[in-house]
Amino acid sequence: MPTTEKKNWKTTVAAIVVFYVIAIVLRFMTNKTHLLENVNVPVLKTLLQGIGPAVGALVAILAFRIPFKMTLKGKHSNLIFPFAIYWLLPMVLISVVAYFAKGTFPIVTVITILLYGLLEEIGWRGFLQPLLSPLPKIASILIVTVLWFVWHLNFQMTGANILFFFILLLGSWGIGLVADKTNSLLAVAAFHSLNNFFSEINVRTGILLAVLLTVWIVYIVYTDKKKREIALDKNPNSEELFGTGFVEK
Repeated sequence: MPTTEKKNWKTTVAAIVVFYVIAIVLRFMTNKTHLLENVNVPVLKTLLQGIGPAVGALVAILAFRIPFKMTLKGKHSNLIFPFAIYWLLPMVLISVVAYFAKGTFPIVTVITILLYGLLEEIGWRGFLQPLLSPLPKIASILIVTVLWFVWHLNFQMTGANILFFFILLLGSWGIGLVADKTNSLLAVAAFHSLNNFFSEINVRTGILLAVLLTVWIVYIVYTDKKKREIALDKNPNSEELFGTGFVEK
């Protein structure tokens, strides 16, 4: 391996270590100690419990001058459509269904879950996944899954935790694809939040989950197709690149 590549990998590893140590320490302090016992605002307390990956990523980015390429809007021209599809839709849909089913209107809870997912995804998909991109895809997915699982600090070998590991494995693959397709933090935060929206699956939540997934996936496929068509119109010679599903960078 050339000297430059060795140096780059050392920087990458060091950045990941700094990111993860900070994420783990903050997770432990906010979830396993009494640090937040006097925080009486539930929304703030919840967000602080998930802030570790975002803070860790920010420190590593500044310390190692690592470019952060994901944005809230991602590949969209503005924030309106991704916000409406990925955030406003679940806010309205889940809150309205809950109102008619149980007489509650949990829009604050939905917003809190989305913000919590955003804080995590800044670290997992925004920071960590791009740094691991030179590795084989399966290796990258497994590393993200293991680090993500350990970060939750649930080490009991119970059936629920084993199932949770495989949910994170599926999430690392699926949300990773969403990140690649959209480059949008709003999108990955929304997909991340599905597990917290619907911790218990019944007929009602199953239908809501199916509706959100269908709308989001169709929207991603449609917008990706339109971008490919526009790119091909501008550069017809790029058809072979698009035919494989990958664009040369």
